[in-house]
Amino acid sequence: MLRTKTPGGRRHRRWTAARAAARAAAVGIVGAACAVAAANTPALAAGSQPGAQPGREPLPLERLFDNRAVSDDARPGGADFDGAGNSLSAQDLTAAGWTPGRELAFDGARLHWPRSAPGKPDNVRAAGQAVRLGGRGEALTFLVAGTTKGAPGGDAAGTGTVRYRDGSRSTYRLAAPDWRSGLLTTKAVGLPHLNTGSGRKTATTRLYTVSVPVAPGRDVESVVLPQDPGPERDLHVFSLALRGGTRGWTGTWAASTSGYAAVGPWTDRTLRLVVHSSAGGPATRIRLENTFAPRPVRIGHATVALQGKGAAAAGAPRALAFGGRPGTVIPAGAQAFSDPLGFRVPEGTNLLVSIHLPGTVPAVPVHSYTSQVSYLTGDGSGDRTGERGAGAYTGTLSTWPLLTGVDVADGPGSVVTLGDSITDGERSTPGANGRWPDLLARRLRGQHGVPRFGILNHGISGNRVVTDRYPGDGTSTIMSGVSAQHRLERDVLAQTSARTVILFEGVNDIRSGTKAEQVIAGLKAIAARAHERGLRVIAATIAPCGGFYDCTPDAEARRTAINRHILAGGGTYDAVFDFDAAIRDPQQPDRMLPAYDGGDHLHPNDAGMKAFSDAIDLRELV
Repeated sequence: MLRTKTPGGRRHRRWTAARAAARAAAVGIVGAACAVAAANTPALAAGSQPGAQPGREPLPLERLFDNRAVSDDARPGGADFDGAGNSLSAQDLTAAGWTPGRELAFDGARLHWPRSAPGKPDNVRAAGQAVRLGGRGEALTFLVAGTTKGAPGGDAAGTGTVRYRDGSRSTYRLAAPDWRSGLLTTKAVGLPHLNTGSGRKTATTRLYTVSVPVAPGRDVESVVLPQDPGPERDLHVFSLALRGGTRGWTGTWAASTSGYAAVGPWTDRTLRLVVHSSAGGPATRIRLENTFAPRPVRIGHATVALQGKGAAAAGAPRALAFGGRPGTVIPAGAQAFSDPLGFRVPEGTNLLVSIHLPGTVPAVPVHSYTSQVSYLTGDGSGDRTGERGAGAYTGTLSTWPLLTGVDVADGPGSVVTLGDSITDGERSTPGANGRWPDLLARRLRGQHGVPRFGILNHGISGNRVVTDRYPGDGTSTIMSGVSAQHRLERDVLAQTSARTVILFEGVNDIRSGTKAEQVIAGLKAIAARAHERGLRVIAATIAPCGGFYDCTPDAEARRTAINRHILAGGGTYDAVFDFDAAIRDPQQPDRMLPAYDGGDHLHPNDAGMKAFSDAIDLRELV
């Protein structure tokens, strides 16, 4: 392992403050869970918004609405979002679950869709307005879209200001992708129609959530929106909210949404998903996400239990609630956290998370490769979430649908491993929890020198740094996710009490012909964004893959160039783990040692996974 020293490199010893705050909170309250990022995170640079009017009284966002984005299909000319008579369909929004006044949770922020009726003002065109917004948080999340006067294209962007109660300020950069041509892979929701003055047309329209940093530990007083981006573009804001911190919680398990898959369809079924904890704690909650979906999904009931044998629970499953109710409806693209439950989760233990889907479900967001068998009931079997026995669970699953996280109360926070199929555990022994992040969690549990962080595995088989594999919209058989850059907010920055990210990607980029310079630029961009949010960033070198069919000499040249960049550091990363050196064959440096080869020359076996884990200097995680 080569340690990289960076100017002003952070050791991030915030875990002590987080542990103290968590211990001070009672198990059943959410106060500690929503407490703020610790004040010793590096502060944002102070600044002022050019052209803003500091003396202007901040107003609630809805009182600033000056534009109509939504029309009824019966009156498609009743709104003009882009200055050309075009608008969103109210019926499409309703079908997506985005009804007036509805709460929409994205990346831990609680936004609201405007309460406006179709044809009434429902968004503000950013022009330096001051918005009343109070509280503390770790990020500021906007629900936005850009429009252009001519042909759709390009972001609408500008710089705004956050004002704090102590008189200080910080600036932020907000970029809103175009509502008709922006990337589908980063959208919050996609709608199938465009309303025009002459009627409804089939065309995908988009809305986006964008998060920007705020100064931790400071009380926000108001937010000044960016100035008008110019005569040809408008930046539209529908909602904004502070994302509360997750202090008092530690992520113990997580999985990324890798695509949107057709199923069954399933009708009135119960899923029983097997997941493995890293950290333990006296209470728990789960996170469900309807990412990439065009329609809401209804959750009837959900429970958690320790696994017995197979689909059988070791004890009576405990019921989870959502806002005090037994179930919930998750709008298209959004997420839902369960309420805290006083259920003790042991370290390093398999859990059963059971989810009843009472309706008919034709497709679901999934994590496609699990190296783990989960279970489901047959059609029409009803709610079996509370059953201890395995009898009703007659089918098996090799994916994790909907479930993306399990948190535990107390603990020092989480380390996120951002990777591809090697991090996902391909070629490790199925069901043995032998992925290198699992083994890292095991090492942490066996020592007391550094915090026993939760380890969140955000590897996706086939994932890349630079290019998207899953197109970001609709059902697909491609389950390799959107690029690491495009999923960074969801899978790293918004993860529960994330302290450090280990970045181990790039082998799929070099195999596909992506230039080394592009991969390096992507890695740098990820590191910069993570540092901006106060995370410690560790890069791991790309492991050898010589002998795999497309690991050509050209691919090897790209791999070595990227690894030279990682090892050199140059202030980009806080530390480096040399995974390449951990498993390569000294006699054939483009290949891994046979003892570590999972059989295809690309994916390490259990011994190779252990070599990765052993190559990690635990002190560098802090």
